[in-house]
Amino acid sequence: MSVESVGNLAAVLHSPGDLRISERPMPAPGPGEVLVKVSSVGICGSDVHYYEHGRIGDYVVESPMVLGHEAGGVVVELGPGVTTIEAGRRVAIEPGVPCGHCEQCRRGTYNLCPGVRFFATPPIDGALARYVTVNAAFAHPVPDALSDDAAALIEPLSVGIWANRRAATGIGSRVLVTGAGPIGVLAALAARAAGAGWVGLADVHPARLKAAGEFDVDSVIDARDTVDYAAFRPEVLLECTGSPAVASAGIRSLRPLGRAVLVGMSPSAEQSLPVQAIQNRELSVTGTFRYAHTYPDAISLVAAGRIDLDALVGARLPLAETERALTMGRTDPAVLKTVVAVQE
Repeated sequence: MSVESVGNLAAVLHSPGDLRISERPMPAPGPGEVLVKVSSVGICGSDVHYYEHGRIGDYVVESPMVLGHEAGGVVVELGPGVTTIEAGRRVAIEPGVPCGHCEQCRRGTYNLCPGVRFFATPPIDGALARYVTVNAAFAHPVPDALSDDAAALIEPLSVGIWANRRAATGIGSRVLVTGAGPIGVLAALAARAAGAGWVGLADVHPARLKAAGEFDVDSVIDARDTVDYAAFRPEVLLECTGSPAVASAGIRSLRPLGRAVLVGMSPSAEQSLPVQAIQNRELSVTGTFRYAHTYPDAISLVAAGRIDLDALVGARLPLAETERALTMGRTDPAVLKTVVAVQE
């Protein structure tokens, strides 16, 4: 990794394993946009995957691309026509800006917009830069009570909230979450905030199991040995590992009329499902893709003290150490979430 200059520095991926901290042009906000001075950026598994492999499915890094999509910062300049926010406001940046005109956008399911421009999804640059521009409607004001890191982590919390909405988690629900990574933990905490009566969090990694015990869950389930998930009587499954075997076991454990939401991305495009159990118990199985209309609720939950996002952060590194941040999951598995402090 090389450091080439100063200015609007950014973490730019050129090819797998070739990350450079280099100066990018200073962006100027266009009509309806704001310029944000980025404070914190969370490292996501997708950032790591692009760094290691240069692609995720059909999305291939073919030219230098700035990584990062979990971001918060301060609005420093308004583009023409912006009247809904003022300079100086701290914001959480929603990284996917839809077209606003297609059928999905008109229906309100803008996360499914085929023309969405999502940070750090080739060829769109991401937020691991000192300054970025974003549509003003997707720069969500946050109260002073939220830290810069928490503002950035509103993004993964939104994934957990959306998964619970898809599962219709409610008061008294019994929710099994498989996978105790950052998304799994946040899905579990969002389930608790939605009123779940029992929340179980399962994993096979000792460090993650230990970390899971620090959060507001009822059962930390060690899945290294044979586990009968049905003994916990779940009616909701939030599957966050992407493992076909784990998904199948979780679905089989659901009570009649249970709901399974597949959150984690499988390494394969197709997988088998326990169809007989799905039919005989009238189970519902669905996927989830990002989120829509979640940021205001996520910010409110954190501001009210219902979810502590800062408790997830195990390491904070400066922009110059982005490469170390990307490999933290390999070098220190006890760190649940790594954040890059962009301005430090």
